[in-house]
Amino acid sequence: MKNNKFLKYGALLIFVIAIGFFVYIINISKALSYLSSDPKACINCHVMNTQYATWQHSSHARDVGCIDCHLPRDNMVAKYIAKAKDGYNHTVAFTFNTYKNAIKISDDGAKRVQENCISCHKSIVSTLSDNSDLNHKYDDPSVATGRRCWECHKSVPHGKVRGLTTTPNALGVKEVK
Repeated sequence: MKNNKFLKYGALLIFVIAIGFFVYIINISKALSYLSSDPKACINCHVMNTQYATWQHSSHARDVGCIDCHLPRDNMVAKYIAKAKDGYNHTVAFTFNTYKNAIKISDDGAKRVQENCISCHKSIVSTLSDNSDLNHKYDDPSVATGRRCWECHKSVPHGKVRGLTTTPNALGVKEVK
């Protein structure tokens, strides 16, 4: 009987410790911030400071946050699936230090950004489409030549810098008011 009580209380204690550890990890990793649309969630890891700092000084910072460009906007399910997939990939890369100094967007992420660029700038794209023989070739939501918007519009919205070493003073990113 005494042994049985010891096992019950021991199991309960281990369960409480596990729950406490889980809550601690959620808190320390700021995991719940990733459910928001706040761009500051993107700088929980210092490797994104350059992207955040350059975005802050772009024309997009006034009206467009990170998720407006980088996640699907057509439905919530697609948005959170992409967010979960990107979050997992970022967690693995940052935890095991497998990312490069000059962070590059994945093919899937680039496709989403391209679709969002075209979606937000429909009127411009429409004009360009009408004049496609002069400027661009658009047949569908992706550029027919395989070029992406930011190949010509290099400074939108992150500027020309792409790595931590190119903006060394961005390590202590401060919010621009």
